[in-house]
Amino acid sequence: MNLITTTLIIAAALSCILATIAFWIPQMNPDTEKLSPYECGFDPLGSARLPFSLRFFLVAILFLLFDLEIALLLPLPWGDQLTTPTLTFIWASAILALLTLGLIYEWLQGGLEWAE
Repeated sequence: MNLITTTLIIAAALSCILATIAFWIPQMNPDTEKLSPYECGFDPLGSARLPFSLRFFLVAILFLLFDLEIALLLPLPWGDQLTTPTLTFIWASAILALLTLGLIYEWLQGGLEWAE
């Protein structure tokens, strides 16, 4: 056998052994202390499994959208050095218009209102 085959066999065997050990070693029956929420030394006030409000996810998605918008528009000042700078401007304007229409739609639907 050559060196590459030996290395692949040893890596596969070691991976299988470590995955098996990692599956069987941990304690699988957690007690009440492990299941209770940790409150920095205070008595737990409620369940730690409460779901987040969807408003937080909405704000996170809107942040990602507008962060993506900035990332797409950063190379725009160098677009005038291309052979067709008007085409670059048209694409950038289309992206801005699409994101602006999405923001207006979200605003009109009341998705940005915190108080219900």
